[in-house]
Amino acid sequence: MILKSYAKINLTLNVNSRNNRYLHEIQTYFCLINLTDKIKLKKIKSKKDKIKFKGPYAKFVNKSHNSIIHILKLLRKLGLISNFYSAIIEKNIPVFAGLGGGTANAATILRYLIKKKINTSLLNQAEKKIGSDLKLFFHKQGFLNKLGSIKNLSKKQNLFFLLINPNIKCSTKEIYSRVRNYSKKARFDKNKISSKSKFIRHLLDGRNDLQLIVEKKYPILRNLLTNIREQNGCYFSRMTGSGSVCYGLFNNQINAKKALNNLKTIYPKFWLSLAKTV
Repeated sequence: MILKSYAKINLTLNVNSRNNRYLHEIQTYFCLINLTDKIKLKKIKSKKDKIKFKGPYAKFVNKSHNSIIHILKLLRKLGLISNFYSAIIEKNIPVFAGLGGGTANAATILRYLIKKKINTSLLNQAEKKIGSDLKLFFHKQGFLNKLGSIKNLSKKQNLFFLLINPNIKCSTKEIYSRVRNYSKKARFDKNKISSKSKFIRHLLDGRNDLQLIVEKKYPILRNLLTNIREQNGCYFSRMTGSGSVCYGLFNNQINAKKALNNLKTIYPKFWLSLAKTV
């Protein structure tokens, strides 16, 4: 069985506080995009799982400590599966990039193996092992209001992106540890996102609270974001997650492709890719 594991983009990201479990409370508009890892999964007659990574980002994955090992161990511990598995993961999603590739891999396997048995209790336990953004990958588009609470958007928006990876590995733990100022909690207002034009305007007023922290550590991001934003048809440019991938949201795929060709000449050593919502 070949499973597709979708990357995510944070359209906005606000850090509101840090709770007594030392987890940061965030609010974020997010969407899944058609950039995928591919997972070949099958049962094996063995007493341990066999996990193999291949593809352009395989060398950056910790082979003995990763989300796939953790989710399979957890499911066996909870008695939800009894078999061991062979998993071959083609890593096309950049890692340490804010695209959630590792978490997406775990969510994809969890959805496939458990299906209708997934409940809030299971997701909460899985989040402790995998990451607090695990629930995002069970929604194509939405608003994370607080840890564990996601509101689906009433109308799916077709969005077009240009993604650029500046070859900087960002540690999520380190970037969050540098947060000193917190945003006020926003109220989810359906009226502000009732049409695509309203949704875009609402996103334009938003930001990623982690972006300034990463820009301060890696000044090249500021120039990169400016160059993306100045491309024809770009609504805005922003960093996703805790970085370092930056993106531009474009009015159509044609302008996104033109921007990709333009910026390839400026950043020949960076990874550039088009993407759209799924």
